[in-house]
Amino acid sequence: MNIDGILQFITVGSAILMVIAILLQQRGASLGAGFGSSGELYTTRRGLDKNLFEVTIVLAVVFILSILAGLLLPAFK
Repeated sequence: MNIDGILQFITVGSAILMVIAILLQQRGASLGAGFGSSGELYTTRRGLDKNLFEVTIVLAVVFILSILAGLLLPAFK
């Protein structure tokens, strides 16, 4: 397997995992927030919610870096 295949695998894998991580996150807005009233106070992320948020950020960075590496790699060949 060459470096292009590995980068494509990393890109697709991180994209799929990022979509799953985003879909697993809870929504903070209730129905009333759409009409201008917020039923919740500001809360901080804790526990699994915080870990899932951080994993999503890491996956997004890996996804972007793999795309940039795939774009810049042919320039160095």
